[in-house]
Amino acid sequence: MLIYLRKRILSSALPLVVVIVGVFALARLTGNPANLYLPLNATEQMRADFTARMGLDRPLLVQMADYFGGVFRLDFGESLRTGESAAAMALRAFPATLQLAATTMVLAIILAVIVGCWAALKPNGVADRVSSFVSMAAASIPDFWLAIVGIWIFAITLGWLPTSGVVGSEAWILPIATLLLRPFGVLVQIVRGAMVSALSEPYIKLARSKGAGDIRVVTHHALRNAAAPALTVAGDLTVGLVNGAVVVETIFGWPGIGKLMIDSILQRDFAVLQAAVLLTAVAIFVLNIIIDLGYALLDARVRPATVKA
Repeated sequence: MLIYLRKRILSSALPLVVVIVGVFALARLTGNPANLYLPLNATEQMRADFTARMGLDRPLLVQMADYFGGVFRLDFGESLRTGESAAAMALRAFPATLQLAATTMVLAIILAVIVGCWAALKPNGVADRVSSFVSMAAASIPDFWLAIVGIWIFAITLGWLPTSGVVGSEAWILPIATLLLRPFGVLVQIVRGAMVSALSEPYIKLARSKGAGDIRVVTHHALRNAAAPALTVAGDLTVGLVNGAVVVETIFGWPGIGKLMIDSILQRDFAVLQAAVLLTAVAIFVLNIIIDLGYALLDARVRPATVKA
């Protein structure tokens, strides 16, 4: 297992470098920060002084080399807006994104397991057809459209929920509901398919012949074997939630890493943008390793192949 971990870490080093280089180069395509941080009547000398002070007058490769050196020293630079450490701003925003993504994913998994198992007990029955329709519809609705409609109905028209912010438990409802539907819809289909396959196995028939009811058959026998594919998909969906939270956080004013990225792009705050993207990339890398290890521990059939990989 340690060999596998070492190989996974080494294999992920190159993608992280590519992400750093890509963000570094693309961020500078947004324009010169002097256009935002200096008055409209600023002279060319004032622009030149600002650019030199920020180190933006040097060749791009020199700037990139300095940035890589700072990354190795865990120095990500300072915000152009506030002068605060870029790493501190990213680390302060990231927990809000993790809380939103984790809460959404836990709820999606719980609901999907309940609905998927219920549908699998009687394939092609009424429950199965209803759950399939609901899950496919949920997986197909775009997040941004659902967020806008949710704000229009529940915040503006009915006045039940706030439009933005994180004050009070009500502020969590719309962001979570917006992010919840797609992973719920996908996981219901995965759980349902895996459970149908597991419930047709001989050991399930043996358990039923011994008098085990539906609930015991599902919870004590079939669910463990059906959990492996659902875990893999849930991990991928969690990664997607961290990435997809950018749009939802912006719409709802959620103070997470996604909103910080958007604000940094609009304000050409290169150091903060680079720190936020790198932190997100590292978090996704760690999450993928945890998912792989969990899959190997849960399913003994793939454990040897995973460990030797």
